[in-house]
Amino acid sequence: MSSLQQSNADNSPNPAIVTFTTNTPDSTPIPLNSEAGIDYAPLEHLLAKQNFQAADQLTLQKMCELAGPAAVQRKWIYFTEVEQFPITDLQTINHLWLVYSDGKFGFSVQREIWLGVAKNWEKFWSKIGWKSGNTWTRYPQEFTWDLTAPKGHLPLSNQLRGVRVIASLFAHPAFSKKQ
Repeated sequence: MSSLQQSNADNSPNPAIVTFTTNTPDSTPIPLNSEAGIDYAPLEHLLAKQNFQAADQLTLQKMCELAGPAAVQRKWIYFTEVEQFPITDLQTINHLWLVYSDGKFGFSVQREIWLGVAKNWEKFWSKIGWKSGNTWTRYPQEFTWDLTAPKGHLPLSNQLRGVRVIASLFAHPAFSKKQ
């Protein structure tokens, strides 16, 4: 099991960033940075166990926390709230998904696929397994909650609310090519 340590915010290059550190099974440290003071260790633990369905639900919960109390209460986010998410937090969430899926899942993976299909939503949905022909994949039973899923299948990123949230995620500076 991974160990968790919190560093003093005063020791980080940006005092506004809280850093938790966890270790993968091979003892590689993973920084769990947050400008919003959010603890991503529970997400890390679910992903380490490859409990992708619970991790997906927790990812949405953490994104609601980033959006604020109103989003936490309603349990979903508006696309306009995504624009205000700290880069550090989205990169932490994405990095955890990348690490524990061997690079198969994460917002950056989805963004690359979307760009690879020339931003065509219909091709994107089919490529990542969210739609087959004219039929949408039904949540949760028809989604694949393990590594046999198509590349980019997870996280769902509030997919039931249309393209505006995911488009905002893909446009977020956290996923720009300048990383």
